[in-house]
Amino acid sequence: MSTFDDREHAFEAKFAHDEEMLFKATARRNKLAGLWAAELLGKTGDEAQAYAKTVVIADFEEAGHEDVVRKLAGDLGDKSDADTIRAKLAELLPVAKAQLMEELG
Repeated sequence: MSTFDDREHAFEAKFAHDEEMLFKATARRNKLAGLWAAELLGKTGDEAQAYAKTVVIADFEEAGHEDVVRKLAGDLGDKSDADTIRAKLAELLPVAKAQLMEELG
């Protein structure tokens, strides 16, 4: 195998790894957003965890995060608006990435 082929495989492996990490970070961010929303809704414990799971699942409806924004905005009603939710998602993504990196050691 040539050096070019080795480099190509290394880039492909890195791309796959980066995409997997982004997927995991996005799912973690959505869970954290779900827990934040659950707190606003007065949910605690298992009920909050279950609600957070529904937020993670909502992200599979379409590409991007607008499906999550719609779900949270609909559930939260006058407790939060779409712009606040988008800001919260942006705030939580680096937190989620840091948590994953910490778990990986």
